[in-house]
Amino acid sequence: MSDGEMEYRRLGASGLMVPALSFGTATFANGSGAGSWGDVQVDEARRLVDIALDTGLNFFDTADVYADGRSEEVLGTALGSRRDRALIGTKLNGRTGGGANDVGSSRFHVLRAVEASLRRLDTDWIDVYWLHGFDAITPVDEVLSTLDELVRSGKVRYIGASNFSGWHLMKSLAASDRHGWARHVAHQAFYSLAAREYEWELMPLAVDQGVGTVVWSPLAQSRLSGKIRRGAPRPADSRLAVRGETEKTDDEQLLRIVDVLDGLAEETGRTIPQIAINWVLSRPTVSSVILGARTEGQLRENLGAIGWSLTPEQLHRLDRASAVTPIYPYWHQLEQVGARNPFPTGLQPEDPGA
Repeated sequence: MSDGEMEYRRLGASGLMVPALSFGTATFANGSGAGSWGDVQVDEARRLVDIALDTGLNFFDTADVYADGRSEEVLGTALGSRRDRALIGTKLNGRTGGGANDVGSSRFHVLRAVEASLRRLDTDWIDVYWLHGFDAITPVDEVLSTLDELVRSGKVRYIGASNFSGWHLMKSLAASDRHGWARHVAHQAFYSLAAREYEWELMPLAVDQGVGTVVWSPLAQSRLSGKIRRGAPRPADSRLAVRGETEKTDDEQLLRIVDVLDGLAEETGRTIPQIAINWVLSRPTVSSVILGARTEGQLRENLGAIGWSLTPEQLHRLDRASAVTPIYPYWHQLEQVGARNPFPTGLQPEDPGA
């Protein structure tokens, strides 16, 4: 694969091939509900979709809660007659109205949500339908039997989970296997150099069960964008001015990671975001990384994260800088790593105190 040429990977153990980079539309129509994420309207969205499709990035991610459904509408309009060239993933589970049943993964809500998403996206099918979170109130058999019916009907091609705990995902997979229902082929998860908790339980589970990882926020919501530097204040004119809700890494460790990224940028001639995304793409189970872009320039820069590889030594430096001591029982399991409890291939435990 040459520099910049799109790579395609299997989505977990399914037969679906997806691009290593996919496009997130949380910036469409003020999709996050916060202006700092972006407010990309139809004309701009159509241009971004043009660029994506021209480079082979044909997997688009949205959700019914982004801008109260307007993100789906903008994406559907921007794709227009090119729907057959695209893979669309959308999500349900969040609150979409004021009623008692306008939230969660009940049969009632799933069936209403899928019809609403199909209408807004102006399509007859959804390629990957994600549960945006786990619904502990609704029985998993009710959830998965309903999703299986949607797959059998052709309205949905594959199903996936997002933001599940390990037991949430395993319980769901076991129910699907027990009844012969469609199973989650992928898990959409928060994962980056600044947030490696996914590796503790969910990544080994994904290896064992053949579940692909679709990563959201590979730049830790812009904290690995190169805008934060040691000795400099956070930019006052962006959401980086305050600590975000997903910002779990302490300032000193974040700066250690950025120091290494800075050094690698000089060595490789790549940008900090490109290196951070490339690192995520090198991890076990990762099928695709979702890119968010408000502008053509941001999209084109992030597309430069593929077609090349960091060396093992460079990867090791990033691993060391970003390593943290896991919580129990994972730190205990690390002490027992060996033939009976191996780490995923290509992933070695790091001692942050070494």
